[in-house]
Amino acid sequence: MKTITNEVRDAVERSVLCWLATNDESGQPNVSPKEVFAVADDQHIVVANIASPGSAKNIRVNQKICLSFIDVFVQKGFKVMGTAVEVKPSESGYARWAAPLLEQAGERYPIQGVFVINVLSVRSILAPSYRLYPCETTEESQIQSALRAYGVTRHKRA
Repeated sequence: MKTITNEVRDAVERSVLCWLATNDESGQPNVSPKEVFAVADDQHIVVANIASPGSAKNIRVNQKICLSFIDVFVQKGFKVMGTAVEVKPSESGYARWAAPLLEQAGERYPIQGVFVINVLSVRSILAPSYRLYPCETTEESQIQSALRAYGVTRHKRA
């Protein structure tokens, strides 16, 4: 069954950061940003464990996770629910899971392990404006609002 659609794959590839939510043994949630990640196949997303001892510990005690990707300008994205395991460099299968991450990380980021996420469900995330003001909210209006809020300008393509 294909859980990760082309639309989700495109959103992952356009994202600069994703957010991984885990829970510790007492149920306390933790959310941390991750910047090296990729779609591995139609059912799995891989995230590099570069400096995430808390996420790794939480995944060992509770494999349920939530991962989100948001385009901060368009203010749309996806919430991925699933389970995760960490695969270390000494373990079987590491090379397969780490391959797309090693391309991104290069020498800059030492990968301690790979969080392999088995995607169980995917839901879209939309800024409330899309629902509250559907007649006036467009991707372009959201982009313009975000550009003003962040104080950035667009470069014209040649």
